[in-house]
Order: sequence, then structure tokens, then C-alpha cells
Amino acid sequence: MKKRTLGFWEIWNMSFGFLGIQFGFALQGGFMSRIFQTLGAAKDDIPLLWIAAPLTGLIVQPIIGYMSDRTWHPKLGRRRPYFLIGAILSSLALFFVPYSPALWIAAGFLWILDASINVSMEPFRALVADKLTESQRTYGFVVQTLIIGIGTWIASNLPWMVSQFGVSDSADSGVITDSVKIAFAIGAFVFLASILYTIFTTSEYPPEDMEEFEREKAKKNQFIPDILNNIGNMPLTMKKLGVVQFFSWFAFFTMWSLANPALTEHVFNTPAPVQSAYDMTISAQAEAFNIANTAFQKSSNLVGSAMGIYGLSSMAFALLLVLYTSKKNINRKFVHMFSLILGGLGFILMYYASPENLKWCFVLIGIAWGSILSMPYAMLSSSVDPKKMGMFMGIFNMFIVIPQIIAALGGINFVSALLGEEAINAMTIAGISLILAGLCNLLITNKQAISYQPALSQINE
Repeated sequence: MKKRTLGFWEIWNMSFGFLGIQFGFALQGGFMSRIFQTLGAAKDDIPLLWIAAPLTGLIVQPIIGYMSDRTWHPKLGRRRPYFLIGAILSSLALFFVPYSPALWIAAGFLWILDASINVSMEPFRALVADKLTESQRTYGFVVQTLIIGIGTWIASNLPWMVSQFGVSDSADSGVITDSVKIAFAIGAFVFLASILYTIFTTSEYPPEDMEEFEREKAKKNQFIPDILNNIGNMPLTMKKLGVVQFFSWFAFFTMWSLANPALTEHVFNTPAPVQSAYDMTISAQAEAFNIANTAFQKSSNLVGSAMGIYGLSSMAFALLLVLYTSKKNINRKFVHMFSLILGGLGFILMYYASPENLKWCFVLIGIAWGSILSMPYAMLSSSVDPKKMGMFMGIFNMFIVIPQIIAALGGINFVSALLGEEAINAMTIAGISLILAGLCNLLITNKQAISYQPALSQINE
């Protein structure tokens, strides 16, 4: 089927749902560790509590990718049914997370939230490859990154913005502050609304041969054999990209799980108070705990706002790429390599940061994030069978979740402990990991993956 060239606003509409998805991920990434700490989690226990995120991705994304490849609804098409289901479940989970009365309930909500976000997110990646010609794919993934950057910046600043309107940053021991509760409620609304916008403004191409498609659907479900077969026969470029992804996502999982304890402690000098260290029956000690806890909550707002800078930076970087890739091709390999190295330097510089200049570290990290969300997928989409795009996007997710699982199961605690006991050492390890990811781009040699090749594209089509 001959695909037509889409205009900017058509690509914007089909990608707009990522605004909501990123609201969910940014609120989760910026404030779940804060929620865990408020509910009594020890600093070293936080990565393990985060294991829900990669494990649900490992399970959910290949399944949803496989199912969406085999789905066709006369009104909602192939990918949009999954957008809708994931959006409803994610919005409910987002709303209720900050009302968790105990640590185990918050951890359980993280499982539900991350699984639901993954139901919506994986088909969005496949939709870009479904709808766009080979020559527009880099452009399409970069537009997605632009929207993700907007979502990251706004969502990361929501608790701080809400507190500026007089909503309290103080709460009793073990209770999530109102500023966080309202921020998550806003996130739930934006998630559902943005997904609905994409559903109502975007159409999908039907299968080229509907009869053949229906025959394939009618065959006995071969999900496990198909997944294993495709894993065993994945293209070499996909394997090389997997190495890059491994080190990239190890770094960002470390940031999401440990940036709040590391930066509140090292940069703001307001670590989370441990309630057992205070005799709450003595009014003076109870007051001292409340003062320390309020200081921690306020500095956590500032950490969240600083983390929002990486969304703003990735948005600016993506905008530059949008303007450039709308007219010309780029060398995806070298763009990705240098972007990751800059992000790694941003993490390492956190050790020397002050509250005033912390934002510049996140500016560098945002450049890496903008590239991570676009370049690997653009390179991958030029390297796999278009008929199996959803499945390969799901399988590709393994290279994202496996490093996160390793980090959650003690990998980041073990490696950062080699540098010492300070929480900030985890950010240094994240920086080293991201620089290694950048250098691993030198492994990629497939010319079609590195840059759009018109002659090769015409042969493939």
C-alpha cells in the first residue's frame, strides 16, 4: 500500500496522546520515590520497589505488540483500541496512587500504573511506523519526542505549581501531601484527554489484504513460538541497538529511582527524616521531625522541577531536529552517540552541583533523553519487517527493561557502593553508563538504519 506524505499537524495529532503518557511517566518517575520515602521506605530499598516498572514492561509490551499486529476494529483500527484501554486504567491508577495508606499499597499501584501505561505506549511507537513513509519516520519519532518533552516539563513541575497556589506541602507522618495528590489528579485527566484526542483525530491504514489478515487471525494462536522465533531471528542491527539501550536505560532507571534521595541529600542538604530516630511523644522532637519533613517535601518539589528541565531540554532538542529533519536527513548514529555522551556528563556533574546550577545538569540529560526517545526507534524501524512492527517494537522493549530489572535487583546499589555510601554516587554511575551507551553506537554499521537511503527504501517497498 502506497502511504501518502503526512503534514506536521497530522503527525502532531497522531502523536498527541504521548502528552498524557508522558504525564504518567513523569509523575511516576519524579515522585514515586518521594511517595515511597514518605511512607517509610529506606533509601536502599527504593530500587527494588521500582521493579514493577521494568517487569510489567517485559511482560506487557511484547503481548500488546503481538495482539495489536493481529487486531483490526472497523471504527478504532489496529492500535487505537489499546490506546483507549490503557488510558482508562492508567488514569484511574494515577488518581489513586497518592492516597496509598501503606508502602505495599503504593508499590502495588505502581504495578498497575506501569502495566496500564505500557498498554497505551507500545502501540504508539508502532503507529508511527504504520502511518509514515520511510523518509518521514525520523521526523515522526522526533515529533513524538517534542510532545514527550512538553509533557515531562509540565508534569514534573505540577506539585511545585500547585503549591504556588497555596496548596500545602506539609502533611502528617506517612501521609502524602495535598500538592502531590492534586498533581496526580491533573495528570489522570490529561492522560485520558490526550489519548482521546489522538483517537478522534487519527485514522489508520487497514491491512493490505483483509482476507489474508483474517486467515492469519483464525490460525491457532502461536504467540509464544512466534515471540521466541522472532527473538532468535532478530536483525543484527536490532541486537547492536540493544547494547546501546542496555546502558542508556540502566542510567535513566537509576535517575528515576534514586535522584530524589540523592539530590535532596547531597545538593539540598535536606534528607528524608527517619521517624524512628525521633520520639514522637515528645513535642519538641515531633516538631523537629515535622520541620525536617517539610524541608524534605519542599526540596523534593524543587528536585521535581529540576528534573522537569530535562523535559524542556529534550523538547528544545527535538524541535531543532523537527525543523532539520523536515527538510534533510541526519546521521542518526552520530546524533545519538554525542547526545548520550552529553547526558552522561550531566549526571557526573551533579556531584559538583548546587541548587542554583543543578538545572544545567538536567539540560544536558535532556539532550540525551530527546535522542533516546527518537533515534533508536527510527533506526529500528528501518531494520525490521513492517508487517511485524508491533511485535518487534515489543521485543525491542526487552533491551529497555532487562537493565532496569538488573538495577532494581541490587545492581545499582552494588555498583554505586564501589564508590562509597553517599547516595549521589548512583548519579555518577548513571553518567558512566550513559557515556558507555554513547560509545556503543560505533557498533552500528547498517547504512539504512544510520540514515534514510532512498534507493534502499524503494527496493524494500
